[in-house]
Amino acid sequence: MPGHERKDRPDVSQREQTDESLSVERGKTDARIARKERATEDEADEVLRVARQVADQVVQNARDHADSAQAPSAAAEARVDGERARADVSLEDQRSDADAALKELRAERARYLSDFLAVEREATDQDMSRERDFADRLVSTRDDLLANVSHDIRSLLGGLGLNTALLLKHAPEGPAGDAMRRYASANQRLVARMNRMVNDLLDVTSIDAGTISLLSDEVEVNKLFRDTLEAFGPVASAKGITLQADASAVPFRAHLDSGRVLQVIANLVSNALKFTPSGGRVSIRARAEKNEIVFSVADTGGGIPPAERKNIFERFRQLSKDRRGLGLGLHISKSIVEAHGGKLWVESEPGSGSTFSFSLPQPPSD
Repeated sequence: MPGHERKDRPDVSQREQTDESLSVERGKTDARIARKERATEDEADEVLRVARQVADQVVQNARDHADSAQAPSAAAEARVDGERARADVSLEDQRSDADAALKELRAERARYLSDFLAVEREATDQDMSRERDFADRLVSTRDDLLANVSHDIRSLLGGLGLNTALLLKHAPEGPAGDAMRRYASANQRLVARMNRMVNDLLDVTSIDAGTISLLSDEVEVNKLFRDTLEAFGPVASAKGITLQADASAVPFRAHLDSGRVLQVIANLVSNALKFTPSGGRVSIRARAEKNEIVFSVADTGGGIPPAERKNIFERFRQLSKDRRGLGLGLHISKSIVEAHGGKLWVESEPGSGSTFSFSLPQPPSD
């Protein structure tokens, strides 16, 4: 199948996540304000109701006392009843007017609060827009600087690597030559590490810009595993760790970017070897599921504490005190997998090792 270059990340952009979070927080704030306002109004209504009830009881007690003080004539009693009825109607009218005024006051306060929030949010949005424009300019300048500096560093590292290879090739025999080869080999390892750091920084820049590229094609899955075993077999042997791979449960070929997926597998295997003690085992497997292939890298190391599992895919996050890397590997791996339309996750318990898995969607078979 022909390759393609991906220009947009499939997941929600950081800005959209920020806007969504802001919208959610604003909704929560509105709900809290509404609840507080309703609670305040309910308290005020209850106070008013109790006050009116007390006033009515006082009036009723006064009437009862007046009635018991003397026995009025029928005409006087009728006159008193009429006056009381008129007083009750007047009081009810006054209370209705007070309720209407209170209702209008509350409505006016709600309109004022709504207008105030609208103005405040418009000002906040304008401030955010200005901050984003400023941030965009900074990011653009940073990306240009990083691209130029990385190009120069790569050129220098290339020259250093070439000179190191020449030293290895032309080192004389004898103790002096052995020392030269030893130092040259150390230089090669340092150059390789520096190249990985530069590549990680460039990958993060591409991820942030949404321009991470994929060149997908039909790839032999077993070849990915063979390349991984060839690269990490000596490291595993030196540490006394068994490294094994099994792709028997997947089709012969899969549709993916082999270089990028190999980068993900290599990062997961490198981490597994780092955290697995001597005598342990690291297993690489793949299995076919409905319209996707699931890769996994399992180790018999110490596992990951629950508090760390949700943070390990963040950039610059490192679980150990080993500072030879930048803490970008898992973040980049997650972004590569998501650029394929898949997902990356971890299952781990302290003392029981860890299993990192990632799924890659596959086109339906004909």
